[in-house]
Amino acid sequence: MEPTVMFMRKEVIGDTKVNVTEQPVDVLPLARAIADAKTLKENDDAFMIINLDALYERFKLWRRELPQIEPFYAVKCNTDVTMIQALAHLGVGFDCASREEIDIVMRMGVSNERIIYANPCKTRSFINHAEQKGVTMMTFDNAEELEKIAKHHKCPELILRIAVSDPTATCPLNLKFGAEPVKAAPELLKRAAELGIAVIGVSFHVGSGCNDPSAYRLALSHARNLFDIGLALGHKMEIVDMGGGFPGGEHHTPFEKIAAVIRSAVGEFFPEPEVRLIAEPGRFFAARPFTLVANVVAHTAVPAEKITKNANDAAATGHMYYINDGVYGSFNCILFDHVHPVGRPLFDQPGELYPSTIWGPTCDSLDQIEDKKMMRVLDVGDWMIYEDMGAYTCAASTTFNGFARPIPIYVISERTW
Repeated sequence: MEPTVMFMRKEVIGDTKVNVTEQPVDVLPLARAIADAKTLKENDDAFMIINLDALYERFKLWRRELPQIEPFYAVKCNTDVTMIQALAHLGVGFDCASREEIDIVMRMGVSNERIIYANPCKTRSFINHAEQKGVTMMTFDNAEELEKIAKHHKCPELILRIAVSDPTATCPLNLKFGAEPVKAAPELLKRAAELGIAVIGVSFHVGSGCNDPSAYRLALSHARNLFDIGLALGHKMEIVDMGGGFPGGEHHTPFEKIAAVIRSAVGEFFPEPEVRLIAEPGRFFAARPFTLVANVVAHTAVPAEKITKNANDAAATGHMYYINDGVYGSFNCILFDHVHPVGRPLFDQPGELYPSTIWGPTCDSLDQIEDKKMMRVLDVGDWMIYEDMGAYTCAASTTFNGFARPIPIYVISERTW
C-alpha cells in the first residue's frame, strides 16, 4: 500500500508503526506516490497521512511564542493515540473531559500531575475514577458541582472556570460553561472555603476559533481579581488556565497576534514568577498534521443549473462527484465544528473549470462536502486532497452505512525522530 521506496525504515511509537523519511516530510509528493501505488493495485481506499514533523513544528511554535505557558492538549479534539503518545514524549500535559480520556493518556505512562480534568460538569462515577487515578486538578463553575466533588473526591484541587468569551468566535462556549466573573465567581470562592475545598486557580475559555484576542486580556483581568479574592479567603491560588481558542492552521487572526496579546496581558496581571500558567490547545496541535486523500468513487454530469441554482445555466454542464469519505466520517467537522473544508484534485492537470458538488459516500443527502465548487473534470478513480483535517474530524467519525474510516499512515523525518 505504501511506497516503501520513499521511506528509510519503520519505527514504533506505542503500538504503531511509523514510517521514517530521510528528508523533512513533504506531504503532497508523498500523497501522490501513495495514491499511485494504490491505483496500480486497484485499491481506492481513502487514507490519512499523519505528519509528525508538522506536529513537532507546532510544538516549537508554541514554545517560541508562549514559552511561559504549559500546553495541556485537549484530548477531545483528536484522540489519535500515536499523536497523543508523541505529545506525551514532548512533555505536553493533557486536558481530559471524561473517564475514558483520562485512561487513554494514563495508559501511555502520563502521570496524574500532567492531567487536568477540565470538564466543569462531571459524572459522579467519573469523579470517583479521577480520585482512584490520583487526578486532583479539576474545574468547576457552580455550587452544585462543588458539593458533588466534595462527596466523591477526598483531595481535589479545584480551578474555578469563569465565563469570558469572544462573541465572534466560531464556537462561543460561555453559554454552556463558566461562572459570571464579577458576582457569581467570588461567591463560589466563598462557598468552597466554607466546604473546606481547596481552590488553586482560575480558568476560562474564550471560545473555539477565537477572532478577537482582546478576549484573553479581559479574561486575565478577571482572573487577577479572583486570584486576590481567593488569596484573601485562604485559598492557595497558583494556577491560571487560559483554555483553548488557538487556531490550528491559517486563520485571519494569526496565532502570533493572539500570543502577543497574551504575553502583554500576563505581564500586566500576573508578573509573579510563582504563578503557574497553563492552557488547553486542541486544534492548535491536531489540525495541521492530518491530510486526507479520498477517492472519486462515482461521477455524473448534470445541468449546471442543478448546482448553481441559476436558470441561466440550464444549458451548461456541471459535475457531481462522490468520494469515499463524508460528513459521517472525517468531514463531520462541517456539522459539528462549523468548518468548510476546501479540497483540490491531488494531481495538477490543466482543464476547463466547471461548477461541481462534492458528496460523501452514504445514502444520506445531508452528506455533502462542497457545493458550487469550480473544478476541472475528474474521472472515477481520481483522488482529492484535503489538508488540515485533524481537528474535530477523526475523533467524531463513524462507520455509518458501512463505510470505513480512512487508513492512517504515520510519517516522520529522521531528524525529527
